[in-house]
Amino acid sequence: MFSQGQLIFALIFVVVFIIAMIVMYRKDIKMHNTYYKGSLRILVVFLLFIGLLFIIKTTLKH
Repeated sequence: MFSQGQLIFALIFVVVFIIAMIVMYRKDIKMHNTYYKGSLRILVVFLLFIGLLFIIKTTLKH
């Protein structure tokens, strides 16, 4: 399906992309702590809301 050169390129691209993401995140970690304080709480509430909708959907289905 893919040639050997395409697979090698994809593998190298993925590895370099992940390394770049880690480096950039570490550079911005101080900014993240300042500007995104409390975002974990919002994520938890959002996931609980989605879970509640799923529970309501499954219980009302029967």
